[in-house]
Parts: sequence; structure tokens; C-alpha cells
Amino acid sequence: MNRRYFSTVFSLILFLFVASSSFAQGYVALDEAPHDIAYYRESKIAPPLVKVLYGRPKKQEDVVFGKEVPYGKIWRTGANEATEVKFYKDVQFGEIKVPAGTYVLLTIPYKDEWEIILNSQLDVWGAFQYNPNYDIARMTVPVSRGEELAVFSIDFSEKRDKIQMVLGWGQTRVYVPLQFEKQGTVVSNH
Repeated sequence: MNRRYFSTVFSLILFLFVASSSFAQGYVALDEAPHDIAYYRESKIAPPLVKVLYGRPKKQEDVVFGKEVPYGKIWRTGANEATEVKFYKDVQFGEIKVPAGTYVLLTIPYKDEWEIILNSQLDVWGAFQYNPNYDIARMTVPVSRGEELAVFSIDFSEKRDKIQMVLGWGQTRVYVPLQFEKQGTVVSNH
């Protein structure tokens, strides 16, 4: 009877090991820089005007920009896949009118200003496949300072009756001006 018991237990353990291994092979480990979505809406019940899908890396060093993210080099503006921005209506992106659609948001950080780039080459990993021939719009914006943020964040604010997409990490804040035909109250749903 001990032999039969041992055989049954061994078979059960072997089955559980094989079954759990086959299920585990279909999934990757939890990402250390999860993706998030930021929306801009004119009101809580209004459809969105902008949706941003981006990776949220955590700060690894005391200084993010100039160390973790080097100055003067193209950056995916987040982690993992390139950040995507969907405009549901035509938008004034700085001085350029951009048609409704989905674009990749790339940046080139510098100490006192950033270049902000909208590019039409979608579904790319980071900025490794960046091709300036697909640039739709570019603008340069100044850098501001704010409270310490340990995780890269994108949100929206309204300043002087203008909508701004706010990029923040560490103490760095970058305000990207956006203008739609009709503006209202900012509601950010994270």
C-alpha cells in the first residue's frame, strides 16, 4: 500500500509541476515600469479630447535628466514602448495645426528646454526606430521645477485658458501647450 500511495503522490506532484510550468510559459514577469493612461476631457461627462498611453519608469538615481535620461538625445518619453498620444479632434500643437489621430510623443531633453516631437511612426519600441522623416510637428518648451516625483508622470492642466500636457519626473516639469477650438474645465482621469 505504501508503494501505491507513493506512486499516486509522485504522479500528482509531477502533474502539478508540468501543468504549472505550461501555464507559466504564456506570461512574462510583472513589468517594473507599468503603463498608464492619462486623459484630458472638457468635463466629466464629455468624451476625451486627448489620451496618452505611456510607460512609467521609476527614478533610479538622485538626478533623472542629464544622468538617467541624457541631455541632447532622443527619448521615448517614458519607458518600454514609445509613448502614444491620441487626439480626438484637430489640435493646435504649439504653432502647428495637427489633424486628429494617434502619434508617438518623443522628446529631446536639455537642462533649460525640451524639444517636443510628434511622429507618425506607430507601434515602435522606445526611440530605437526613430525616423525624423515621420515627424508631424516639433516645438521647444522651457523647463520648470516642481515637487519631487519618483515616477515619471503625464497629466493635464489649464493655465491662462490654455490646455497643457504636463510631463514630470524628479523635480523637472515640462508644459506642452495644446489648443482645441472649445475649451472648458480640465478633468484628468488616471
